[in-house]
Amino acid sequence: MGWIQSAKAVGVAAAIALVLGACAGKSDPTTPTVAAEPSVSDGSATVVEVNAFNTFNPNTAQGNTDINAKISYATHSGFFYIDNKLNVVRNEKFGRIEKTSDNPLTVRYTVNEGVKWSDGTPVTAADLLLQWAAFSGYYDDADAEAKTGTSYFSYAGDRSGLALTDFPEIGTDNRSITLKYSKPFADWEVALGGPGVDVPAHVLAGKTGLNDVDAFVDLLKSTPRGDTRAPKPANTQLRAIADLWNTGLDTKTLPLDPSLYLSNGPYIVKAIDPDRSMTMVRNKDYNWGPEPKLDEITVRYIGSAAAQVQALKNNDADIIALQASADTVEQLTALQGQGVTADVGSQLAYDHLDLNFTGPFAEKSVREAFLKTVPRKDIVDKIVKKLDPEAAPLDSQVFLPDQAAYADAVRDNGSSGYQDVDIEAARKLLNGATPEVRILYNRDNPNRAEAFALIRESATQAGFQIVDGGLAASDWGKALGGGTYDAAIFGWVSAGVGVVGVPQVFKAGNGSNYNGFSDADADKLMDELVATTERSKQDGLLERIDQKIWESAYGIPLFQAVGVVAYSDRITGVQYMPGQTGVWWNFWEWAQK
Repeated sequence: MGWIQSAKAVGVAAAIALVLGACAGKSDPTTPTVAAEPSVSDGSATVVEVNAFNTFNPNTAQGNTDINAKISYATHSGFFYIDNKLNVVRNEKFGRIEKTSDNPLTVRYTVNEGVKWSDGTPVTAADLLLQWAAFSGYYDDADAEAKTGTSYFSYAGDRSGLALTDFPEIGTDNRSITLKYSKPFADWEVALGGPGVDVPAHVLAGKTGLNDVDAFVDLLKSTPRGDTRAPKPANTQLRAIADLWNTGLDTKTLPLDPSLYLSNGPYIVKAIDPDRSMTMVRNKDYNWGPEPKLDEITVRYIGSAAAQVQALKNNDADIIALQASADTVEQLTALQGQGVTADVGSQLAYDHLDLNFTGPFAEKSVREAFLKTVPRKDIVDKIVKKLDPEAAPLDSQVFLPDQAAYADAVRDNGSSGYQDVDIEAARKLLNGATPEVRILYNRDNPNRAEAFALIRESATQAGFQIVDGGLAASDWGKALGGGTYDAAIFGWVSAGVGVVGVPQVFKAGNGSNYNGFSDADADKLMDELVATTERSKQDGLLERIDQKIWESAYGIPLFQAVGVVAYSDRITGVQYMPGQTGVWWNFWEWAQK
């Protein structure tokens, strides 16, 4: 499965990308921007999230944060969603996924007639073709080492599966595409079209000078597959489309042009107050999936868990999705009997410290020295012990503790060398050197700030000079991979299905491989992983990949995240979910009492 940046582990990985998540945001006094949408009457809720929205395309390497994905989930529809039992639930009101052959693996996607964008344009094969082009890397011919060729779409997820496909066959009804794979692909069911088809092809076509969506399809048909061995000059028209897909939907305000935030799902964005809140209203035309009960949802961004709890207590919020701090449980316990329910559980998410393979950490010995200073036990004790008394440092890069293969992986992966802080060993490895290390983290997130402070205090004792590289909540995610720091503290949260979240993060050249890790043997194992459908064999491959990552002194996992959601009895239908969509997974069931 895919990972999302968390303020968003691998091994519970998915074809829908991992996302960054749970990063706190400060509120700045700004003027809201409002679209010309009709007001709604009743049936509303206010949800408080940690992260601040900044793009209408959550699929890019820089836009891949939990809040962007959640907004997309509420405003777009697709062929499936993941429920809170981690089942893939087909949405056949939107369309059908049909495996028509096992040899070769062949899958047809068909959008139902009547499914449309909020400007009235039908969702067609062209929209599926755009998503396939962006996710597959079909046209790329870039060679990073040789510095030749072109990489078009900046996709956050792993391309390994869809890269096995030829150019899709487009149905005569213009509502279907058929993908034929050259090898088996474990995550074929969740590879495309879910949980949302979220970027409209007709808008990208029109804004890049093409006459219509047919010209867009013709462009993709006529452009040959990329070949890194024989790179060609960039196709300027395709480059323009990819550039718009990559950054043209990035915004903290509501665009003046409504085509830049079209919906094909249950809700339409109505207003944005930058870095503070967003309001969505029901899409009156939507009937091709689970239909929501609420007319309006407002999303507020509050980084502090205590402030979120206060908002719930003051009736300024109906649902809060916290990145809980040490005092959160006590604060929520105090609200018992006041119409508040709190759900606490493990998340398919983990916090970690990654080291760049450049600058002061270009040498493995320096990476090893730094990792020996990381006070993982102190970090766990101070950040998550009150939430989970059984919490312990995470000892795998690709498994979480509740997975059957975790114990076997930890026994053999080499994590034992970093169980305890060893300042003397770190000093010996540095041999008198005093490297300067800039650490990126979300400075508005209390947990990240505390982890940074603990790491800085310990690493300084070994001779490292630590520079505070913390950025604001709406900025730190975009800095990942930008070369402005040496180490980063953040998290990944998984959708809970599939295996391609592992190569998404760890395979050389992938969009979410922010620190430049590259291991040819690990890449081969990951290629084998995505073509392996038997779970026990997947686990064996993952254990070997885990070893390769630890051997490289890649970085260090800190702990599995604890999920906390609280809600008022004014709202019904709220259910806990450990994966990417969190409490939003069944937002259509939310209702006012």
